[in-house]
Amino acid sequence: MSKSARKTDKDKQLKPLSVLSAQIEAMLFLAASPVPENELKTVLGVSGQELKAALEELGNHLASGHGLVMKSVAGGWVLETNPHFAEVLSLFRDTAQRRRVRLSKAAFETLSVVAYNQPVTRSEVEDLRGVRSERVIETLLSHGLVRTAGRKKVSGSPLLYRTTSRFLDIFGLEAIADLPTLEELNELGANPEDASNASDIERGGDAP
Repeated sequence: MSKSARKTDKDKQLKPLSVLSAQIEAMLFLAASPVPENELKTVLGVSGQELKAALEELGNHLASGHGLVMKSVAGGWVLETNPHFAEVLSLFRDTAQRRRVRLSKAAFETLSVVAYNQPVTRSEVEDLRGVRSERVIETLLSHGLVRTAGRKKVSGSPLLYRTTSRFLDIFGLEAIADLPTLEELNELGANPEDASNASDIERGGDAP
């Protein structure tokens, strides 16, 4: 094959989707169920012929080696994962399940105390909660939700605890400062472990 022919084939492969096909791709990606063609036509304001051409373009594009494929299901269109990648997706699901964090009420209460009072020692957490918290803190450490942050300069030099970047990620926060205040939580009817007076809360910065 000549260089010019190879270049032409490469250009065809790199050709971006039309705006209409890209819009359909985005809609199908967001959809929780098959999207009927009539709905696509109504939302996009196109004719049946235009929609058919765009669907064909998108289908061919995805069939050229992508992680998603487009399928006609129950009278509509959906995006599904490429069946060729079933094995690696199965492994990914297994690891994702292992990463999922399930917290008991005690663990969630302790995490709230740490988040709103950090840096905080274990004894301070226990004073605020009124119960021993050693094992619960160990659980939070194992999940990567809290970390040690040096020692407090008092008798015995107890360890200090802070939340981690994983805590921020799981709760969708950019920084600890984005946590709702206790007043805001009370207005919403929440009761985030009445661990301290509002005046005593120390809002720490984002953990590195």
